[in-house]
Amino acid sequence: MVNRDQAEEDPMKYGFYQALGTALLVIGGQGAIRQLVNHGNAGLLGWLPGGFAVSITVYLLAVVIGAVIAGRAHNARKATGN
Repeated sequence: MVNRDQAEEDPMKYGFYQALGTALLVIGGQGAIRQLVNHGNAGLLGWLPGGFAVSITVYLLAVVIGAVIAGRAHNARKATGN
């Protein structure tokens, strides 16, 4: 049996995860595009050793993880009916 307060809290949790996933998607996508246009500008990952290959991999990984988190949160929130 689900507690009434717990059931009301779930949509907010999914909204937070959806926003977090969207933020990762946007930051990773913007960083990857900047990296492809200007190889010397690593942006947020300028401190990361390894150069272009490592930073573009991390940016693309952020895009994929962000898309998965946002998609799963969206589907879970839709399943709760909110």
